[in-house]
Amino acid sequence: MRSTQHRDTLEFVKSLHEAQEEIRIALRQERYAEAQAMLVECQEFAAALGEFIEKTEGAGHITVSRIEEYCESLYQVYQGISDGPVQENKIYRSLKQRLFKIENSIKNDIRVRTEVVFFPYKAAMWDSLESIYLAARRDPNCDAYCVPVPYFDLKPDHSFGQMHYEGREYPPGIEVTDWQEYRFEERKPDVIYIHNAYDNWNLVTSVHPRFYSENLKRYTDELVYVPYFVLGQINPADEKAAERIKHFCFLPGIVYADRVIVESDAVKKIYVREYLKAATTSGLGGKHLDREYVEEKIQVEESPKYKKVLNTRKEDIDIPDDWRHMLEHQGGRQKKVIFYNTSIQALLDNEEKMLDKIEEALEIFEGQKEYITLLWRPHPLLESTMEAMRPAMMPAYRSILDEYRTAGWGIYDNTADLNRAIALSDAYYGDNSSIVQLFIQAQKPVMLVSYG
Repeated sequence: MRSTQHRDTLEFVKSLHEAQEEIRIALRQERYAEAQAMLVECQEFAAALGEFIEKTEGAGHITVSRIEEYCESLYQVYQGISDGPVQENKIYRSLKQRLFKIENSIKNDIRVRTEVVFFPYKAAMWDSLESIYLAARRDPNCDAYCVPVPYFDLKPDHSFGQMHYEGREYPPGIEVTDWQEYRFEERKPDVIYIHNAYDNWNLVTSVHPRFYSENLKRYTDELVYVPYFVLGQINPADEKAAERIKHFCFLPGIVYADRVIVESDAVKKIYVREYLKAATTSGLGGKHLDREYVEEKIQVEESPKYKKVLNTRKEDIDIPDDWRHMLEHQGGRQKKVIFYNTSIQALLDNEEKMLDKIEEALEIFEGQKEYITLLWRPHPLLESTMEAMRPAMMPAYRSILDEYRTAGWGIYDNTADLNRAIALSDAYYGDNSSIVQLFIQAQKPVMLVSYG
């Protein structure tokens, strides 16, 4: 039985306790017909409860037997009222004892199951939730669901453009449930996990509005936000560092979440500080200005992304056939693989300079193609961001990309599997992004692009 259902059954019993108090009062005041009517209502109510428990726990469950005994007692009391003199205290004690047996059986004999649902949107960002999902799947008292949700590109005027759904791009072993079949409004899961906190604040993409955090919170006991990125080592006293990440600290999904998972105590300090500042500026009140509440909301746990990158081994990954010829020298020896990352922030900060740097980098790596394989993996939303915010750059960018892919001397990786690319690579080159922290965790060299 689901934990929400378990609570509901105990509320049923509480209502019966209250009804029995009313029956005792009616008997004491010799309102016998009214007492009998209430006894009938209690019996119908208890019978419905028994049917529900039988449906969830199976026929012959001990709690159902306790309810049947209670219903029989109700019937006998009903008959006794008709037959003459009534001892209301004796009747009350007898029925109360029966109800306590039902209540104790619900608490002790019914196994409570927790329903946890994960609502990712980009398959490439699933690694931020995967280890939590797998742990939930291993829990015998938990039902876990992975329900990828659709998202939309946003046009320059912020209206919805093309819809995307990536439910078919998840790794083997992840059982995906169709978003149209999982009705969270009806199921009311105990816990919901998300890795997108933007709702309608994003300028590039938007998850389906049905899955905005404000709406999700209406149908769950606990909404948990786990960022799809990692920030690495940050000094909370470093004002420039805090300034760079403060926009992550106050978003709709963080406001509505019951828990926000961050990767370190240092990051938590920045989140708490910036959340309280932003809550004050935006006019939020009550608990949102209570440091103790915010401290409890924002919790430190190791990022699932770190676990995933450390557990993905090169010898275990499945390398696409069209990559293999680019990874080997003519003699069969493996080339060194350089992971090349181009990020959204670099695009927004540097614009045309970024295109120049890409062309320069591709020219250099092409000159070393006999010894080095370049694996170019842009941020999954780089093109969407360019279309929405820097549309004039799209023709030149697509020309560079098409030429690179046609030449066939390097890998272009736009798949959902980031960790395969990291495991395959020997070093990192590119923009400063959260992927840098994953390479550091994997103890692989990192070199950053300079746009100066």
